[in-house]
Amino acid sequence: MIGSGTVKLVGVVLVSHSERLAEGLAELVRELGGDQVPVIAAGGMDDGSLGTSYGRIEQAVREADRGAGVLLLGDLGSALLTVKTLLDEGVGDEPDRPGAVLADAPFVEGAVAAVVTASAGGDLQAVRAAAEEARLFRKL
Repeated sequence: MIGSGTVKLVGVVLVSHSERLAEGLAELVRELGGDQVPVIAAGGMDDGSLGTSYGRIEQAVREADRGAGVLLLGDLGSALLTVKTLLDEGVGDEPDRPGAVLADAPFVEGAVAAVVTASAGGDLQAVRAAAEEARLFRKL
């Protein structure tokens, strides 16, 4: 709980090379987390092509940050490299509050676990751990 008694939930940013993939996953996990958890999609380039946009990710972190921190999940290698660069440059860092962190997690299963944990009021560390533990989930 931060501030005026309102519970601040960890935000989740979904970083993909594809805008449609990020938006589709965001739609899915919003159903699980309700409208309480800020879930922001950051997919594709500004012109709609495939790729990852530093500016889109930076904006998504700002939109997802409600004071409890932001968890970022990426789909593939260069998306993760872009996120790492952004975090190294201090995006999401705020004094006296949780910042932004990247999870080493499967994109879909990690997002589901992260949003469910965030919706239950988990802090940034718990949300990240839930996302990363999702890589151990068996489907069969």
